Amino acid sequence: MRGDDFRVSPELRKLCLEDFPAERERQVKQKPAPEAKSKDCEVVFGVAPCFLALTQGRRRVRKLFVKDGEASHRASVLKVCEEAHLRGVRVHRVSRKELDKMSNGGVHQGVCLLASPLSYLTEDSAPSRKDAPLWLVLERIQDPMNLGAILRSAYFLGVDRVASSLRYTCPLSPVVSKASSGIMEVMGVYGYENLAEMLKLKMEQGWQVVGTVGQEAEVSQMPITKCSDFKMTKPTLLLMGGEGEGLSKELLSTCQTLLTIPAGRELVPGIESLNVSVATGILLHSLLSSRSSTT
Repeated sequence: MRGDDFRVSPELRKLCLEDFPAERERQVKQKPAPEAKSKDCEVVFGVAPCFLALTQGRRRVRKLFVKDGEASHRASVLKVCEEAHLRGVRVHRVSRKELDKMSNGGVHQGVCLLASPLSYLTEDSAPSRKDAPLWLVLERIQDPMNLGAILRSAYFLGVDRVASSLRYTCPLSPVVSKASSGIMEVMGVYGYENLAEMLKLKMEQGWQVVGTVGQEAEVSQMPITKCSDFKMTKPTLLLMGGEGEGLSKELLSTCQTLLTIPAGRELVPGIESLNVSVATGILLHSLLSSRSSTT
């Protein structure tokens, strides 16, 4: 989805966001924020997250709140309203101030959706591809903006599964959904209490475990390979560590190969690494490109 590149039916434009009595609008304006604090609901915000939350059916959706005024006539916003209307979800017009409050100051683009939260998946029900699947394994990613950006890259580049530690990891929040441009609404993320056990089980099944480190990392008895020199020819788990500290010693000890991204210039002290979401995108592209060239 790009900006306002949505096709909207003439009937929906005539409805102009489903006009409703002034008294009902006044009641909605009085108490949208307390409703958003319900334990079984949260506020998804932004055009793409709201649209995908409505169309993917992974959440129980209750209400859609739309900014009153000219902005509510944008084709992208009208498309979200049309999806809500088709699914019997009530659409309410509210002020920007109320949307700002509901989204905790997030960039809502004029739409907020009250819906049930998403959680990490625990049941292993998704089939794997037959040739050389790639799983992205995340350990202790704590910044929701990083997690969202990682999910967006993983989905776009064709990762077969994203797995994450459950401890010391940020939840699958609306902030993550917005940072992922709504991909969190499409792509399930599997959560594990013990990543090391999962890795050992996959190794017994013939998978290779590939870790990632900085260019200057010192890891005893473990060669470090440039990502551009690595060829993926078998089922692979790519491990990415959290901000700052990287992979834990426990997960590093399970790795069979360590990859690094070489710098394109001599770096000044204090700038020795990339942001984890940027590094993940580069490594995923490198591995998946090598898989394509070997199949």
